[in-house]
Amino acid sequence: MFTTLKKLVPEPVKNSYHRSQALFGALIFWFPSQKIKVIGVTGTDGKTTTVHLLHHILSEAGESASMVSTVEAKIGKVSVDTGLHVTTPQPFKVQSLLKKIVKAGNEYAVLETTSHGLAQGRVAFVKFFAGVVTNITHEHLDYHKTYDNYLAAKAKILQGVKFRILNADDASYEKLKDQGSGQLVSYGIRNNAQFLARRLKLLKKEPEFEIHFFLRKNHREKVKIKTILLGDCNVYNILAAFAAVVTLGISAEKAAEAIATFKGVPGRMQFIDEGQKFDCVIDFAHTPASLGAALKTLNSFKKGKLIAVFGCAGERDVAKRPTMGEISTKLADSSIFTAEDPRGEKVNDIIEQITQGALRVGGIPNRTFWKIADRAEAINTAIQTLASDGDIVAIFGKGHEKSMNIGGKEYPWSDEVVARNALKLKLAK
Repeated sequence: MFTTLKKLVPEPVKNSYHRSQALFGALIFWFPSQKIKVIGVTGTDGKTTTVHLLHHILSEAGESASMVSTVEAKIGKVSVDTGLHVTTPQPFKVQSLLKKIVKAGNEYAVLETTSHGLAQGRVAFVKFFAGVVTNITHEHLDYHKTYDNYLAAKAKILQGVKFRILNADDASYEKLKDQGSGQLVSYGIRNNAQFLARRLKLLKKEPEFEIHFFLRKNHREKVKIKTILLGDCNVYNILAAFAAVVTLGISAEKAAEAIATFKGVPGRMQFIDEGQKFDCVIDFAHTPASLGAALKTLNSFKKGKLIAVFGCAGERDVAKRPTMGEISTKLADSSIFTAEDPRGEKVNDIIEQITQGALRVGGIPNRTFWKIADRAEAINTAIQTLASDGDIVAIFGKGHEKSMNIGGKEYPWSDEVVARNALKLKLAK
């Protein structure tokens, strides 16, 4: 009922409400963002990992830092739950968290920021010191309507900052590089940038590469990066975090040392091991770009079949659904289409839209793809029926999340728990 009523409220009215909440919070807490250096991170994919990387590097380098991410808020050494399905909290909560960070005596706050949060004014009256953009690809067009509107929302994070950290390889770069304020800092793998990844050895075990960078004109420096993070997507995340901290004055050597000790983020390329003879991976990929990147990474070291399990969220970007069906059919050996926060939509309707994409590229029902509406059954089928020694089962879309939205209500859910139980049952047979 409340959700239905909320949809009837025009967006400008909602945005005015969010901005007034943000102003009220800023006044109550005495504009806390002006007393610390807030690093805002936005983008379609990679935000959470980049935020956690930034926080880890700053902390390991001896700087006092807190963070607010999709997974958690961390103020000093204390973790704070920000709620279910939340990236950017409500504006009053944002100001409250920033006040706590100031009170903790921290110099830095790393804030994960969504396009919704930027467009709706949930981070209004937050003074960003630096803005980091990971990438901008097809997502949230149900809300923003056009890619240009989506990009414009993301670009707000660059206004009034001292440093703009942008991905030179992303299609958004040409439009973003002249927007906002402050020093432009670029990073990339393919295109010319100030921070470049070179000599990439992206193996399953001990991936490594070099970062070549220019802090002074005509003076190139380089440092070797060792990490447990897999794939090109994580090279970009590391580049973004490295470029930001080095620009802020952290030594490249300290940054590289910190990256080597970073253990990753729950639900992001997280390997689940119960002693089985195949890999089981949980990942948050829920966009065409992130799904494609994850599947390409897993294909690079698979020994057997790659089995993908995923769905698409209800009441969200409908246009991406067949595209994700296409991508999985092309890149995975087997796909299972299932539920992922259907909200007010029928799960089977969503699955049929994903299926259209699979059929377009030659997918064969019950041979290369399966339709299993119940997510637990889908995961159990992938692990207990389809998987053999040397295979990879990859479960996408939910990652770290602890609930699933069905019919507008949140129900307890964990991909990790379901996967571990399925693995234990398989091993017990």
